[in-house]
Amino acid sequence: MKNWHYALLVFLGGCCYGILSTFVKLAYAAGFTVTEVTGGQYLLGALMAWILVMFTKKKNITRQLAVKLLLSGLPFGLTGIFYYQALQTLHASFAIILLFQFVWIGSLFEWIFYKKKPTQVKLISLVILITGSILAAGVMTEHHLQVTWQGLVWGILAAFTFSTFIFLSGSVGKDTPPLLKSALLSTGGLAVVFIVFPPLYLFDLPVLMGVAPYGLLLGFFGVVLPPLLFAIGMPHVGSGLGTILTASELPVAVSMAALVLGEQVGVLRWLGVLLILAGIAVGNIKQPRVKLNAVSSRENSPSAHS
Repeated sequence: MKNWHYALLVFLGGCCYGILSTFVKLAYAAGFTVTEVTGGQYLLGALMAWILVMFTKKKNITRQLAVKLLLSGLPFGLTGIFYYQALQTLHASFAIILLFQFVWIGSLFEWIFYKKKPTQVKLISLVILITGSILAAGVMTEHHLQVTWQGLVWGILAAFTFSTFIFLSGSVGKDTPPLLKSALLSTGGLAVVFIVFPPLYLFDLPVLMGVAPYGLLLGFFGVVLPPLLFAIGMPHVGSGLGTILTASELPVAVSMAALVLGEQVGVLRWLGVLLILAGIAVGNIKQPRVKLNAVSSRENSPSAHS
């Protein structure tokens, strides 16, 4: 598989997350609570992941690696918990800006743990992405923006846990079959969600059946597909570039809100969407050229011919 294929998979993983907010709003409008929606999403998502594993070729992994992957799924579940808590006290447009900070936090992690300093091109890409996110989320057009310190804390925590999940997706269990890796990450996420939100609704059949359609959609696009796509693509693109590609989440969220929920999306928000796509393109297309130039310079250096 070519490098751009791996980049495309990570990009699509980000798109999956962009779909979620629309269905979460529909579930809330139908009368379901945060506990029921979050629990249904992770429960049904983990079940779907393990069903897919059952129909694939088995490959044994060590118990130690299995535990590492389960623990790597904890920030996956925490992201949903923290973000939904932020939405309790913040406008959605501001909460998503806080979550979107993962685009620079991921590059920071790569710098700290892998000593890979962000290139000038990547820094330009991040500036474009942050600017686009502010416009796309509609913050510039909000006249009564609700901000609380609790919401700020929850939102920033969500950004850090999402960055941590992306980082771990690319560094832990690189040789693990993607479906098995996705299932283990999902199970780790499910465990922490059940600890924070005890699944008492499992004993209420009408509630369980009612939330199931939303849980299936949210589980597939929020629990099954992203870890699977990240498991395949992230080890090849790296967590720094991976977080830039995952910025595709916000353009999809804005588009879904306009098409499905009928929200009014003005010119500034669409401009923000275009800026985000431009930022992703800059970070993804230009960077390999820098690497190629670096390789070429090493090959042409005197030491390379000695």
